[in-house]
Amino acid sequence: MDIGTVRGIITAILLVSFLGLVWWAYSKRRKPDFDEAANLPFADEDERQNRDTRASNEADSRQNKGDRNA
Repeated sequence: MDIGTVRGIITAILLVSFLGLVWWAYSKRRKPDFDEAANLPFADEDERQNRDTRASNEADSRQNKGDRNA
C-alpha cells in the first residue's frame, strides 16, 4: 500500500464523515433544537441590561477604595 492509497482512504473517510455531519445537522429532528439555540441571545435581555449597570457601578466603587497597602 503506497502513500497515494492511504491518502485516498483518508479522503474517503473524511468525505463520508462530512456528509454524515451535514445530514445530521440538517435533519428535521434537529430543527427545533437549533431554533431554540438560535433564540438564546434574545431570551433574557432585561437581565443583561441590569448586569451592565451593576458592572459599571462596581468599577466606580473599586476606584473609590484606594490602595489598601499605603
